[in-house]
Amino acid sequence: MEHPHLALVVDDEPQMLDIVTFALETQGFASVSAKDAESAWSLFRNRRFDLVVLDVMLPQSSGLSLCRRIREVSAVPVLLLTAKSGVQDRIAGLEAGADDYVTKPFHPRELALRAEAIVRRTAVAPAPVELVHGPLRVGQDAATVHGRYLHLSALELRLLRRLASAQGQPVSFRDLLLSGWQIDEGPGGREMLKTALYRVRKALHGEGMPRAIRAVRGVGYELPHPGRD
Repeated sequence: MEHPHLALVVDDEPQMLDIVTFALETQGFASVSAKDAESAWSLFRNRRFDLVVLDVMLPQSSGLSLCRRIREVSAVPVLLLTAKSGVQDRIAGLEAGADDYVTKPFHPRELALRAEAIVRRTAVAPAPVELVHGPLRVGQDAATVHGRYLHLSALELRLLRRLASAQGQPVSFRDLLLSGWQIDEGPGGREMLKTALYRVRKALHGEGMPRAIRAVRGVGYELPHPGRD
């Protein structure tokens, strides 16, 4: 019998916990809940989760801080819940390492489908193909430079993998947005992409690849062949 995916749901409102838990159950998830960041962190350290659903506004320590903390040790998909819908708020979530977000109020079905989608996208496929780009190697679930692992979220890894698969050719904004979030271009999309790729650039820079990702004006981004100026 196949075991259900396990989600950690973090929200300080009991009613919201019930709504999220119910929504996830409709897609076959089992859930464990926490009402604050420290309780959630304690649970996270001691169990293996397939998904974290995290409210941005938590008592004492914010959801964004907890997201950063999780991202330091794990590439588990993180879905943020936020009452703010502005572009800068979404960018803040991506900078913290989140893979997706749902704006409150939301329909339970939307949350359930988004949760299922990001878990499906980040599931390890059998016999994954490793993409080699100079010292960079990008697999389905990890990337290395000179054998050293890059600390990337699942979202960032998907974007890097798409760029590496283009073999030095530019990848359009639309293609990258579809690869990262399964969304077409819309308001704030390019800013979200820019923020996510900044984090990938930073990880590559730390391993001696400072100019690995380049913007192609009016087109998108590229991962140039090694040694190309």
